[in-house]
Amino acid sequence: MKKSVENLATSKITGGRRYPLRTRRKYEIDRYPVETLSGQQVTITRKVRGKNSKTSLKTTDFVNLSVPGQKVKRTKILKVLNNPSNNDYERRGVISKGAILETQEGKCRVVSRPGQTGVVNAILIK
Repeated sequence: MKKSVENLATSKITGGRRYPLRTRRKYEIDRYPVETLSGQQVTITRKVRGKNSKTSLKTTDFVNLSVPGQKVKRTKILKVLNNPSNNDYERRGVISKGAILETQEGKCRVVSRPGQTGVVNAILIK
């Protein structure tokens, strides 16, 4: 089910119902976010505006870890330690931008948007 950004049918000041003059447009449709979890990698590809496609990660178990002074390593995610964007995400273990992950190399912070780009990039925290 898709949700819409704009509420076209608002109520009058008197409390009566106001009927919309038009229907919702295709560009007004919003989607529910893809909340990336830890597990075997599963991707979703969906059509977006302008004949483009967007790849999202539903679940993933690896992160592209950038270590200063070294090349980028692909390491395994052990668990989600902290997610400052939402307390519920932290409890459920959702990986989003800014989340702190525990990996085999140590703690890292996610700098990409896995629900939008389909990849988890992170930098090592000392």
